[in-house]
Amino acid sequence: MEAQAQGLLETEPLQGRDGDAIGSADLSSMLSEEEKDELKAELVQLEEEITTLRQVLSAKERHLVEIKQKLGMNLMNELKQNFSRSWHDMQTTTAYKKTHETLSHAGQKATAAFSNVGTAISRKFGDMRYSIRHSISMPAMRNSPTFKSFEERVETTVTSLKV
Repeated sequence: MEAQAQGLLETEPLQGRDGDAIGSADLSSMLSEEEKDELKAELVQLEEEITTLRQVLSAKERHLVEIKQKLGMNLMNELKQNFSRSWHDMQTTTAYKKTHETLSHAGQKATAAFSNVGTAISRKFGDMRYSIRHSISMPAMRNSPTFKSFEERVETTVTSLKV
């Protein structure tokens, strides 16, 4: 302790903010011996108080860890709790609510648009099926295995699109 106190009491020229030396005069020479002794005693007392406070803080931190272990709290649980709390706090913000509403509305619009596209495609296939059936006038071609296979595939596709 005394070695630390001695090191702190060693005088060096004070430095200003701009880096220039304020003066090379020894400031301790301006103090009386009695003032120097009082400052040294105060310095030792402050260092002892700081050491004591560090020891108390360390003991309290150890006690905190013990209590958390007894309660089954660990770093992972704390992180989960902090994350959950942060997520909840974020969800209650106005910005989150507005963004959620906007994206939900956009999703509903997109769903409706895809549904309309699906319906249009289904109608088109239905129209094609009707056209194919009525445009072929030759029974031989209409009854051919190739045509029947094609017709069945179109019907299957249309049926699956309607579902």
